[in-house]
Amino acid sequence: MANTISNAFVEQFKSNVIHLSQQMGSRLEPCVRKETSNGEKYNFERIGSTADEAKTTRHKATPTADVPHSRRTVTLGTYHWAEQIDNDDQLKLLISPKSEYAKAAAMAMGRRKDDLIIAAATGNAVDGDGNNVALGAGQQIAHGSTGMTLAKWLSARETLMTADVDMDNDECIMVISAHELGELLAIEQLTSADYNSIRALMSGEINTYLGCKVIVTQRLTTATGTPDTRSCLMFMKSGIGLVVNEEIKTIISDRPDLSHADQVYLEYNAAAMRLEEEKVVEILCDIS
Repeated sequence: MANTISNAFVEQFKSNVIHLSQQMGSRLEPCVRKETSNGEKYNFERIGSTADEAKTTRHKATPTADVPHSRRTVTLGTYHWAEQIDNDDQLKLLISPKSEYAKAAAMAMGRRKDDLIIAAATGNAVDGDGNNVALGAGQQIAHGSTGMTLAKWLSARETLMTADVDMDNDECIMVISAHELGELLAIEQLTSADYNSIRALMSGEINTYLGCKVIVTQRLTTATGTPDTRSCLMFMKSGIGLVVNEEIKTIISDRPDLSHADQVYLEYNAAAMRLEEEKVVEILCDIS
């Protein structure tokens, strides 16, 4: 790709850097369980359900519950970004672009975190023995040749509740694109004050509905077929984990090998993993 820094030269009469339209960092990071790790791998330890038993006689033998343990193992990946700024370029600029370049890179890395989370939601998880664990068909709402509908939303919520997820002490997240948001805003039940108090019709957006926090992003997975579909998501915050080895490290340094250009370099380590299939539902929507 050609270097376009000359577009910011004085002849453009610009005194400020303008960041073009883009998702400004991560939208999903606050919506998942976040952990830190200093190693290459991280284990999410899981404890399954148990049952008590009746004590029917005096001095009965003490029972052993045999609590089921399992784990999910995630392998962290490294992501980095760099750009060089020649001394000649800086002499022709009205402003130093170093901090703005770092800001642009940080926003890109935030979007990468969302991509990791989205991929982890429906992709294969990895158990403690290194085996892949797929998201079962029971956790998927079929497209039914329709886009996003209230019936799909209710069906996804029912799927979560049928698995006895903790709706009271966990957070339910609904992830859709602008297209599905438009379809939802056309549903009277979501926009009428008779049905809810979010006043979505007045504000033009949906923040929460039926106990779900709604996140709108254009980074959801799409698939070409008959029909073309988008994979929207409903999940519990505790159902997906994001592990960060280190937060974004920024280095601005001199590059003697590149005519002493200043280099803006950013790097971080992260990975995401679905922690429990019962807490994630994929909602297929017709976008053809």
